[in-house]
Amino acid sequence: MRLFLLALLIISPFSHSEELSAKDWLINMSQSLSETQFKASVVQIQADHVRPLVFLQGSVDDKRIAYLEYLNGPPKNAVKVNNTVTFLEHDQPPYSVNASLIQGVWPVSLYGDISKLEQGYQFVLGGRSRIAGRAGQMIRFIAKDEYRYDAQIWLDLETYLPLRYDTLNREKQLLEQTMVIELIEFNESPSILVEASKHDWPEVIKQADRKDAQDWQFTWLPQGFSMVVSDNHRLIGIHEPVEYIALTDGLANISVYVARAPEAPMPEELVTRNGLSMVVEKVGNAEVVALGKVPSQTLERIARSLALK
Repeated sequence: MRLFLLALLIISPFSHSEELSAKDWLINMSQSLSETQFKASVVQIQADHVRPLVFLQGSVDDKRIAYLEYLNGPPKNAVKVNNTVTFLEHDQPPYSVNASLIQGVWPVSLYGDISKLEQGYQFVLGGRSRIAGRAGQMIRFIAKDEYRYDAQIWLDLETYLPLRYDTLNREKQLLEQTMVIELIEFNESPSILVEASKHDWPEVIKQADRKDAQDWQFTWLPQGFSMVVSDNHRLIGIHEPVEYIALTDGLANISVYVARAPEAPMPEELVTRNGLSMVVEKVGNAEVVALGKVPSQTLERIARSLALK
């Protein structure tokens, strides 16, 4: 009987969500991601690599708490209490940063203003299918230009929470997939979130000192991309300072590193099996390395547009 009712819900023309537009679905998803208390068991697939994780979110004494645990390999967890995220890893002391959410499960933009994604993507309704035993509605993110890839997401018909998220290259090949295998709502936060709300976590680390940093600017970026991080630090194993710049359009993320050009040249272009592209460009006496899951031509043009202000 339960399977029959589920099938009826998927195909019924009188479903409560039948008249929602693709954007309406995404707006409801954003609200649900911010307000719903839930536990999601998730697998992330990149090429031949599978990474299982568990994510919990709830509210304890008016504090918004979240917890992320990676289940394979060395212990690696993250805890969020309001706007502070603490990272717990086996090979280094815990440390905290200011952040409104834990990154690493769903794209950050899915939690915020969905309208911002319309600069780079068109929202299109797809079909419905069953994921993790729940009926889901597909929404496609169709890239408006050749500078980024398409994506698609399935949302739970009952809660609007994400059930699956795919990134596709220009040939419609799957680059990366995040899929829920179990989704549980709860009215009262589980004990692990209650304990997290009471724990004395480390103080937030100070922002990197940029007194020696140079003011790099981009003369061109694809529509919808913006700079979200710019700092100066030294990479492990070398003594030369490196400028790090993070760009995003809400779904695609690009990292740009700027350093003094080395004597030995690096490969000009590299594309991995999971769709991560890397390009190296020389700008004056500096070497620019750009990485991201976007077409390599996008990275080339971004790297070449970098200039000192």
